[in-house]
Amino acid sequence: MTDHTRAEDGSEKQQILFGVSFDDSFRAREFMTAITRLSSRKELAVDDAVLIVKDDNGDTKVTETIDPQARDTAISGAIWTSLLGLILGGPVGWVAGAAIGAGSGVVAAKVIDLGISDDWVDWFRAAVQPGNAIVALLLSDLVPDALVAEAERFPRAQLMYANLDPTVLAELHEHWGEPLHHDAEPTDEPTDEPERS
Repeated sequence: MTDHTRAEDGSEKQQILFGVSFDDSFRAREFMTAITRLSSRKELAVDDAVLIVKDDNGDTKVTETIDPQARDTAISGAIWTSLLGLILGGPVGWVAGAAIGAGSGVVAAKVIDLGISDDWVDWFRAAVQPGNAIVALLLSDLVPDALVAEAERFPRAQLMYANLDPTVLAELHEHWGEPLHHDAEPTDEPTDEPERS
């Protein structure tokens, strides 16, 4: 099932939960850069982004963007500068980007999570393999052909989860293999958690 939220004009917008695994964090950050480019072209909107990296020892680091659902423009600016900071400078760059983009302590006080739920972040965290990284995205206003075209540029990636249309999934399957699971509902408490391989 696809989640729906209200757009700024009051209409419903479809949200897509999407997770892709990469064999290293550098390739994952490169994918995040590609997603940022698609967003700048209005081929999708990023409602939330999470980078999950597991080192060879099994230690996992989760970096989340600031909740982008808020209407405050300072928070909106913080999202994009923190995402850019994450891509360019890793977790330290993310913190610096958030501080610069926000311009105040407003972002630090925000505690309501309206992006990817903690349950799904935990699922992706458990699914990531040692030495790999997962990019989990909550997208809306997606132009499917643009995402499929980007998939061609990342041939060694593995689709972990996507609640996309079956036709789009089939196209992504050609580049990224079968998703581990794509029919669970992206709810706050996913009771039908996908099996991990």
